Amino acid sequence: MPDYAYVARDSRGSKKSGTLTANSQHEALAQLDSMALLPIEITIAKDNSKMRGKRVGGQVMANAYNQLASLLRSGVPLIRSLTVMSKQASKPALKAVLEEIKARVEDGEPLPVAMARFPRVFNEMSVNMVRAGTEGGFLEDALERVAFFTEQQEDMKGRTMGALAYPVFLACVGTTVVIVLIVFFVPKFEPLFATLRDKGQLPVATDMLLGFSAFLQSYWWLLLGVIALSIGGVVTFMRTAEGKRFWDYAKIKLPLFGTIFLSLAVARFCRVLGTLLANGVPILRSLDISRDAAGNRILSDSIRKASENITAGEKLATPLAASGHFPSQVVEMIAVAEESNTLDKVMVQISDSLEKTTFRRLDILVRLLEPMMLLVMASLVFFIVLALMVPLLNSSSAI
Repeated sequence: MPDYAYVARDSRGSKKSGTLTANSQHEALAQLDSMALLPIEITIAKDNSKMRGKRVGGQVMANAYNQLASLLRSGVPLIRSLTVMSKQASKPALKAVLEEIKARVEDGEPLPVAMARFPRVFNEMSVNMVRAGTEGGFLEDALERVAFFTEQQEDMKGRTMGALAYPVFLACVGTTVVIVLIVFFVPKFEPLFATLRDKGQLPVATDMLLGFSAFLQSYWWLLLGVIALSIGGVVTFMRTAEGKRFWDYAKIKLPLFGTIFLSLAVARFCRVLGTLLANGVPILRSLDISRDAAGNRILSDSIRKASENITAGEKLATPLAASGHFPSQVVEMIAVAEESNTLDKVMVQISDSLEKTTFRRLDILVRLLEPMMLLVMASLVFFIVLALMVPLLNSSSAI
């Protein structure tokens, strides 16, 4: 439905302006009449799809949630709070979004409905928690919980990227060094080894190295083209539903790192589910939201099947255990929590425990990955040097 910008006067003669959503201009006039407003001008609002497509960083959103919760807890009305936040917003995208939300709230639209119009800024979990807080009268607490959860997620992303930054840097530097050696350094020895190749005395490793170097010099464009096409094909495949599902399956089955990816996905699911339940969201709706928050389609399918079993009157722990994707200790804790009716608290505790354990494993793997990569780089460089030095040493001995 399109948005209509209007200018109208109320019963006191004061001028009002804003936007509303309607199927037609006639329906927009009917909405203004129901709001006891006399229309002066109604036009189709300027398209804000570009604004809706912009993202806002997680830490910025966490600060915004905390600020709104503090203003509301201090007794500041919602519209006034949104006005203050929009004026103080440091990010243009967030400023525009807050101004749009304020205008819609002024028109009588509920806050969660206005937030849902910007899915790239407010995710589904945040919208549902705010909706539960609005309906249950604990909006400030719901906003604080959303802020805390958002900060937790950003911290997890930051720690993961920080742990992998140095190994990725080593891989890039090592690849660059090997390519420079093969392309620029190895060809200088070609004239020295021509006589040995004619006599059949050139070692196989040296001959292979010289041949690979010549291939890179002559057909580097072909190699780059194959790499580019391969990357393009993989990226195109990964954008499809089958590709995304394949990648999600491959991540949890990778040697060493598969357990880490699976544990992080389970931790996200548990934290979102526990947070939603603590804010009064029904369990079926909470499961629908949290299964998407897990970030893994294989895990999401298992949670969806669990939701169907709950609809049939079964417990949550049984189908999760049958899926084979949830650790046994997690399933046992969920089963006990269901019996004691403390599922909301236990799910958050499970998430905390899984994150601590996973980050310890990740730290150990990263520490092992660094010397392994250094060893691989040293082995490649040693192979190149050895392949070049052996013929020279043999020639010196013969002389």
